[in-house]
Amino acid sequence: MINQQTQTTEKPYSCDVCGSSFTVKSSLKTHQRTHSGVKPYSCEVCGASFTQSSTLKMHVRTHTGERPFSCDLCDASFSEKSSLKRHQARHTGEKRYSCDVCGSCFSANSNLKTHQRTHTREKPYSCELCEMSFSDKASLRRHQRIHTGEKPYCCHICGSSFSENSNLKTHQRTHTKEKPFSCQVCGSSFSENSSLKRHLRTHTKEKPYSCKLCSRSFSDNSHLKRHQRKHTGDKPYSCEICGSCFSLSTSLTNHMRVHTGEKPYSCGVCASSFSQSAILKKHMKTHL
Repeated sequence: MINQQTQTTEKPYSCDVCGSSFTVKSSLKTHQRTHSGVKPYSCEVCGASFTQSSTLKMHVRTHTGERPFSCDLCDASFSEKSSLKRHQARHTGEKRYSCDVCGSCFSANSNLKTHQRTHTREKPYSCELCEMSFSDKASLRRHQRIHTGEKPYCCHICGSSFSENSNLKTHQRTHTKEKPFSCQVCGSSFSENSSLKRHLRTHTKEKPYSCKLCSRSFSDNSHLKRHQRKHTGDKPYSCEICGSCFSLSTSLTNHMRVHTGEKPYSCGVCASSFSQSAILKKHMKTHL
């Protein structure tokens, strides 16, 4: 029999702060920036800075739209190699990483690690500018854009930019008029899933938002906020011309017509026009 000896890779370079060890000195230097906060690699487009040149390269692709990693089985392409690997697992259906706690399976080990933190409640990624912490690095990056003001996702049609890719996709539907979220009850379709959820409450009569000061309840949180102004007396909408304040934006819009003289509501019988729809309704009764 041939004796096989297990060889361990030597890691002579150790971090003085946390004890992590590395095979090459350059890896140690890169790692130490996580402790020092040094970010020597800056984006020339938006000014965002990074600890590694590889991370900067991936970030620049959010501006250029470059997707160099293509799937051999379909037309999908990606800006990061790790995203391509996760995508390819969808074709094979392979999920070889399983959770010891609940048995859930994943196609990537990174997804399993992130999932396991739902059990441990671990949040190892902390924001240096506030006290918030997150279970995965992607969530931390999205959060940090609140502080930096970075908006790397740009609409190629109108130039509007967004901090999250999901917000860009939602915005682009205003151009394409796409409405992928459909109501199974009446067939109405919406551009956002949140709009569909609000609509469904018109069928279920569900009113989950309750006023703590009275017994009224509402199907939409925005309706509750408007109602609560009746109790607080808050009038956040003010006229820039005369200073009058209103609790509803629609009330301000109606008021502005006093200054502009606009009368958008016209009578189909006598061609009289009015500044408010309520006045037009009263007028129509004179013809009846």
